[in-house]
Amino acid sequence: MTGYRLYAPDQLDQARLVAWLRRLGMPLARIQHVCALDAGPAGQEVRAFWAQVEADTAARRDLATFLIDHLSRKDPAMSPTAKSLGIRYAALSDKGLVRESNQDTAYAGSRLLAVADGCGSQGAPASAAAIDALKPLETDSIPAGNLLNVLEDVIEQAKQAVHDVAGTGSASEGTGTTLTAMLWTGSQLALVHIGDSRVYLLRGGALFQITHDHTMVQSMVDEGRLSPEEAASHPQRSLLVRALGPGTDTTPDMLLHDAQGEDRYLLCSDGLSTVVPTHEVHRVLSEISEPEQAVRELIALANASGGPDNVSCVVADVMELQQ
Repeated sequence: MTGYRLYAPDQLDQARLVAWLRRLGMPLARIQHVCALDAGPAGQEVRAFWAQVEADTAARRDLATFLIDHLSRKDPAMSPTAKSLGIRYAALSDKGLVRESNQDTAYAGSRLLAVADGCGSQGAPASAAAIDALKPLETDSIPAGNLLNVLEDVIEQAKQAVHDVAGTGSASEGTGTTLTAMLWTGSQLALVHIGDSRVYLLRGGALFQITHDHTMVQSMVDEGRLSPEEAASHPQRSLLVRALGPGTDTTPDMLLHDAQGEDRYLLCSDGLSTVVPTHEVHRVLSEISEPEQAVRELIALANASGGPDNVSCVVADVMELQQ
């Protein structure tokens, strides 16, 4: 006995495929599924698997960057002296032209900016409860090196607040909220995000989306199963895979980075992003200097596009503080 396994000619190709898929790190159950498919669908399945691997790697890369930055700020030798920054800001929420009530909540203060988009029978109190849980951050003294721990604690409080609102039984079904919030400490900015509300950054004349939608459709785009163009018109584009609420994945994304003078941030619910083209958002943020006027114009654009959903906007301009 040699210990080697002999394959029949018709088994050799499949044995090689199994070996290659294992080298990719594909789980055995999924390998079995791929091997049962014809060549075309099998190729699509491998493509989708690898797209998900790349998306997961990108998410871990973002977390690693966050942790490196967070730990570096705790080391005095690695924390450079930065200019102190402040913000001027405005927030506005509108029920739109179709919905009977407004389940969004928008908040802007000198240190905290937040948007929450509630859903279900208790959506309005759920979004309000999530943001209320964050409001103590306005007055608490938080060292920059402790931001990660503070954010984790306050998100747990927001989760509990939403669960308390949802209650139990049939009233809790479907109740939840997105939550996208930014906290300022000197020149540093901490972002916590779950759901499909968004944050955009206008810097140097260019507009960047700095959050990632937690929707089923966005997951399909990440996996290579849909194009961004197909996703924009998909009938389930608003179906969340992460949110604050019973029975959902409540893991938020967190980001820590340095703000710069003359940055402009927009936080918005999907009532804006799904109906107002990005180039129009860019135009408004670039041309209208006052935050209060900017939020009014953005909401007017959403309503001019039919106002199918509640819409909330927060605009904040970063300014250097006088020493």
